[in-house]
Amino acid sequence: MTISKVQIILFNDIKTVWDLITSLENFSWRSDLSKIEIISQSQFIEYTKNGFPTTFSVTNNIPLERWEFDMENQNMYGHWTGVFS
Repeated sequence: MTISKVQIILFNDIKTVWDLITSLENFSWRSDLSKIEIISQSQFIEYTKNGFPTTFSVTNNIPLERWEFDMENQNMYGHWTGVFS
């Protein structure tokens, strides 16, 4: 199993960063995506520019603090945790 930990500092208020990263409607900052299909409040599918789908299932959502999800496609599966402070 591969585990990666990345920490970055963004010089903006946390609400702006949270709203941008968690938005499923405005993903213009993601140059790799063609669309996002919202399945439910806790599940969505991202499609690459080539139409390759990845399914995401949100497992934890604490606004302005933590966003976690499971992700899966035909090549991989895993879990992502984003902690905002």
